[in-house]
Amino acid sequence: MTKRVSISLDPEQIKLLHSVKGFGNKEAEIVKNILISYLSEKGYLEDLNKQ
Repeated sequence: MTKRVSISLDPEQIKLLHSVKGFGNKEAEIVKNILISYLSEKGYLEDLNKQ
Protein backbone atom coordinates (compact mmCIF):
# COMPACT_ATOMS: atom_id res chain seq x y z
CA MET A 1 0.00 0.00 0.00
CA THR A 2 1.37 3.40 -0.98
CA LYS A 3 0.30 6.71 0.51
CA ARG A 4 1.35 10.15 -0.70
CA VAL A 5 1.97 12.88 1.85
CA SER A 6 2.48 16.52 1.09
CA ILE A 7 4.87 18.54 3.26
CA SER A 8 6.01 22.16 3.18
CA LEU A 9 9.62 23.14 3.70
CA ASP A 10 10.96 26.66 4.05
CA PRO A 11 13.92 27.79 1.90
CA GLU A 12 16.43 27.07 4.67
CA GLN A 13 15.16 23.50 5.02
CA ILE A 14 15.32 23.01 1.23
CA LYS A 15 18.93 24.23 1.28
CA LEU A 16 19.74 21.74 4.03
CA LEU A 17 17.92 18.97 2.14
CA HIS A 18 20.04 19.64 -0.96
CA SER A 19 23.24 19.47 1.11
CA VAL A 20 22.47 15.95 2.41
CA LYS A 21 24.50 13.30 0.61
CA GLY A 22 23.92 9.55 0.43
CA PHE A 23 20.16 9.47 0.97
CA GLY A 24 19.04 9.55 -2.66
CA ASN A 25 18.78 11.80 -5.68
CA LYS A 26 15.25 13.19 -5.58
CA GLU A 27 13.94 15.44 -2.81
CA ALA A 28 11.09 13.07 -1.94
CA GLU A 29 13.47 10.11 -1.82
CA ILE A 30 15.84 11.99 0.52
CA VAL A 31 13.00 12.99 2.88
CA LYS A 32 11.65 9.42 2.91
CA ASN A 33 15.07 7.93 3.66
CA ILE A 34 15.77 10.46 6.42
CA LEU A 35 12.42 9.58 8.02
CA ILE A 36 13.12 5.85 7.81
CA SER A 37 16.59 6.36 9.31
CA TYR A 38 15.15 8.41 12.16
CA LEU A 39 12.44 5.84 12.93
CA SER A 40 14.99 3.04 12.82
CA GLU A 41 17.39 4.90 15.12
CA LYS A 42 14.63 5.53 17.67
CA GLY A 43 13.59 1.87 17.61
CA TYR A 44 10.11 2.40 16.16
CA LEU A 45 10.71 0.04 13.24
CA GLU A 46 11.94 -2.72 15.54
CA ASP A 47 8.82 -2.32 17.69
CA LEU A 48 6.64 -2.48 14.58
CA ASN A 49 8.37 -5.66 13.38
CA LYS A 50 7.77 -7.34 16.75
CA GLN A 51 4.00 -6.91 16.47
